[in-house]
Amino acid sequence: MAKAKQSTILVRLVSTADTGYFYVAKKNTRTATGKMEFRKYDPRARKHVTFKEAKIK
Repeated sequence: MAKAKQSTILVRLVSTADTGYFYVAKKNTRTATGKMEFRKYDPRARKHVTFKEAKIK
């Protein structure tokens, strides 16, 4: 019997302020089919910026 495919994956949320700072978040691939995008705090830029989804290498 084959195992079921995982419904959640880990994604990297990279800062658009080009500081290199990132968060790691879980994403449900069945319900969230698009790219994730959040406004979160970037401590290197010391302000809230947009974080966009990227692959974990």
